[in-house]
Amino acid sequence: MVRGPALTQTMWTADEIARLCYEHYGTRLPKKGKPEPNREWTLLAAVVKVQLVADWACGGSNRPTQVTKEVVSMGTGTKCIGQSKMRKSGDILNDSHAEVIARRSFQRYLHYQLHLAAALKEDSIFVPGTQRGLWKLRPDLLFVFFSSHTPCGDASIIPMLEFEDQPCCPVSRDWANNPSVEADGNLEAPENKKKCEDLGSPVTKKMRLEPGIPDGVGHHQSFGNQESGPIPPSISGSNLTTQELATVTGMAPSGAKVVDVYRTGAKCVPGEAGDSGKPGAAYHQVGLLRVKPGRGDRTCSMSCSDKLARWNVLGCQGALLMHLLEKPIYLSAVVIGRCPYSQEAMQRALTGRCQNVSALPKGFGVQEVKIQQSGLLFEHSRCAVQAKRADGPGRLVPCGAAISWSAVPEQPLDVTANGFPQGTTKKGIRCLQASLVWKLYSVGSHTGSLNSGHPLGELGN
Repeated sequence: MVRGPALTQTMWTADEIARLCYEHYGTRLPKKGKPEPNREWTLLAAVVKVQLVADWACGGSNRPTQVTKEVVSMGTGTKCIGQSKMRKSGDILNDSHAEVIARRSFQRYLHYQLHLAAALKEDSIFVPGTQRGLWKLRPDLLFVFFSSHTPCGDASIIPMLEFEDQPCCPVSRDWANNPSVEADGNLEAPENKKKCEDLGSPVTKKMRLEPGIPDGVGHHQSFGNQESGPIPPSISGSNLTTQELATVTGMAPSGAKVVDVYRTGAKCVPGEAGDSGKPGAAYHQVGLLRVKPGRGDRTCSMSCSDKLARWNVLGCQGALLMHLLEKPIYLSAVVIGRCPYSQEAMQRALTGRCQNVSALPKGFGVQEVKIQQSGLLFEHSRCAVQAKRADGPGRLVPCGAAISWSAVPEQPLDVTANGFPQGTTKKGIRCLQASLVWKLYSVGSHTGSLNSGHPLGELGN
């Protein structure tokens, strides 16, 4: 049986993962919560279980195996609430970006699978560990994370080469130094000035914007803040230091000239060195921790690049489940859909900048996650919708709803807007606190039953 690293090399391709997720989105998720046709767009993320299953129809000990692929969690969304809307009661979702929704749904799936294991169900993904009261993942399966777009934050700082068409008209230095409007995590654009990416290439070809308005491709690409002039300045005119030049040129193909970078709306966290703001390729500092942008209200949610990097060190299971597991639950691979993309930027953001992390508890460590890009475009991505609507009336806007789906038997689907269940009234919001307390009590009770014999006692009771 194929095990370990060989699983990622032989059991799937990036296009297979993307196609499976797109089909699941189209057939298993309802219309509620999806973008309004020809007017809205959204982002998609999912976790796919890949497993080797023996063919029991064949006799003998050397039974052939087949590979099964199953979507076990899925999320859509582009929004993130600002700091002023956060609630101490904990009854609001702060971060509704698709990647975060998908991971939250994955945790729910893991909880359910652990209940199956405790009930001695053979179809659980968990088996007893070597320590009494602890569980571990079956050795014949792995999990692949899929996102239809490059994660916001550090992974979005992608070099723009000289032979590519420039993404936008430049804005004035006055706006760059004193912006009056702060883009949200979705970075909306005026439609009468925007051209979508060339769908024949994974690299954005054109994105022209009205001067003075920041914008970008997807929920994390921002192309404003450039110096005045007909085109972004070349490296030679950007006053780059030797170190800055080496940083951006290191991500470019050999011999290609980097003239600018795709920009992220994510802001550096307080205490970081911060972006230089220089025109051209030195605009951003790479490798920094960032928070998601907000529309006039700074957020406290870390960028998706930072969260994926954290999951690659600490696992996706969360603190509660870790009390019941022998080892963390890591992602074996990350697949990105068709969009502006840089392999080097993804590796830097997810693994490279974590290499110096040390003093971790036993079982934890920086994982060498496999990163690939698919050539398949998400049908409700910004560019796909823009291409269909051509010069249709009105603005193209991000969908305000977020969908959460998990492979569990009871209430697998949730649709939220602005951090609350879709359709919640102001009066109904007050009832959410009591509901949340009851859910926490229920989770604690179930966790206690799973934890009999655990050295920490009955958690949650």
